[in-house]
Amino acid sequence: MNRAVPMLLLLACASPALEKGGLVKLKVEQAKLDDAYRPRRFALLIGIERTEDVGFRPLRYAVKDARDFAAALKDPTQGHFDDVTVVTSAEQTTRAGLLGAVAALARKANRADDVVVLYVSAHGTLARDERGVLKRYLVTSDARIEQAAQTALSMEALEAGFKELTSHRRLLVLATCHSGNGKSLLPREVEAELATLKAGFYAPPLEEASRASVVLSASDWGETAREDESLENDIYTHFLIEALQGGDRNLDGAVTATEAHDFARRRTYAFTGGRQRPSAEILEVGADPIVLSGSVRRSGNPELFSYSPRLDGFALKVDGDTKAELPGGAAVEPGKRKIELLKGGAEPLFVGQVDVEAGERLDLESLLTRAEPRRAVSLTAGAFGFADAVSRGTLLPAVAMVGAAFRWERLFDAPLALQAGVSGSFGSSTLLTNAPFRYQLLTADVGVDYLWRRRWLQVFGGPQVAGLWLSRSFSLESYVGAQNVITVMPGLSLGAAVVFLEHFEVSARARMMLAVMSVDGDSKALGFFAAYAGVGYRW
Repeated sequence: MNRAVPMLLLLACASPALEKGGLVKLKVEQAKLDDAYRPRRFALLIGIERTEDVGFRPLRYAVKDARDFAAALKDPTQGHFDDVTVVTSAEQTTRAGLLGAVAALARKANRADDVVVLYVSAHGTLARDERGVLKRYLVTSDARIEQAAQTALSMEALEAGFKELTSHRRLLVLATCHSGNGKSLLPREVEAELATLKAGFYAPPLEEASRASVVLSASDWGETAREDESLENDIYTHFLIEALQGGDRNLDGAVTATEAHDFARRRTYAFTGGRQRPSAEILEVGADPIVLSGSVRRSGNPELFSYSPRLDGFALKVDGDTKAELPGGAAVEPGKRKIELLKGGAEPLFVGQVDVEAGERLDLESLLTRAEPRRAVSLTAGAFGFADAVSRGTLLPAVAMVGAAFRWERLFDAPLALQAGVSGSFGSSTLLTNAPFRYQLLTADVGVDYLWRRRWLQVFGGPQVAGLWLSRSFSLESYVGAQNVITVMPGLSLGAAVVFLEHFEVSARARMMLAVMSVDGDSKALGFFAAYAGVGYRW
């Protein structure tokens, strides 16, 4: 048997009929191959009109919202989604039922390139959890208004299920609000508490979106999401559905999530006379990957956009014409364009020429990052000395210093700055013992500062490390010679700068350092201080 096995293997390799390692040609139609690799499209749409607790007044169009949006997404001429699930019955819309529906969606949409839409039209509410933290809740069919934290579905839990999705192209649409009006009711104690607080006290309603997520809300924080009899829909949802046909802003053949939101946001704002402003939490890289309707057939016109709170309320002007109010965006013709960002009658925040190409999406906040000087170099002058009087009298009195400093701000786009500097001094001095000597002093420092800025004023401070070299030479009757000290000093610094004429600054900085030095053969821990002022250039 042992000899037969190798013989059989040898015959198998020698036989043409059993040849190993050969390639087999398969005929696969290109259309089928393209279809197999086409990103799949899933949607889960939830509409909750009634609850077991009569304290929540019924909504009129929440179920219709979900069904209308589903029809548009399923339409082969619009959304052409592959899998659309509508959840509206009392049994399906309990807290457990919704979590189960989201989990089922996660099991189906298990590829990174899947497009996933999760839509909710329902009441929202606020309640304090078991730790006393005020949180947002989605009113499920089994929720009770005075026990919302225990019976409703927290938005935190909904977001957690949303983040479990494997897809990097996911959209969450919340046609709800938590203002106490419209599509929202609040427990009595929360309503009473809100009445005593100023608007805007609470954090914005959207939790941090995870990577490649888009979260859209029908209204901004503290505003009311409304239904309308003439539209027979939630107002924002009505215009979001309209956007699937008319929202292709850049004319590339597809309507993306951001295009649809901007279309619906502007029309909702106009329809409600400015009382309802849909909001967005958008995190994307490059082109918006969430196509809701159509398909990309060509390179679209360049798009200029911003969803940064920093630019909220600013107008975008292109070549002198107002194109959009931010947050949002606009499509423009390719080529060199004059861009202005301004608010009211104030001076423009940004004015500059930008060369944009077909298919490009330009985040307007990046223009501010490019335009704002981040680096500063300064010539400095100040004083350096020991912190204690004994050392100033026996080692080195306080001396004048001159030098140069460099600062690189907003490291990693965070409020951090890298700072470095060198300074030096030389001359003659006398100790308390009336012993004259000549000295040379050189310091070099580097550190990381936390940076706080308000318009023309900057304040910065943080840890740093400095190196020190001190040389003293004596020519006395009792002693002739030189003494050299080299040491490294950790410490802290605090400074401020006033910016003027955009590219210039006047700055000041104080440092306190600690060093170990050998003095008369003994090692001592000594404190140093330094204070500098400077004039610098920013670029």
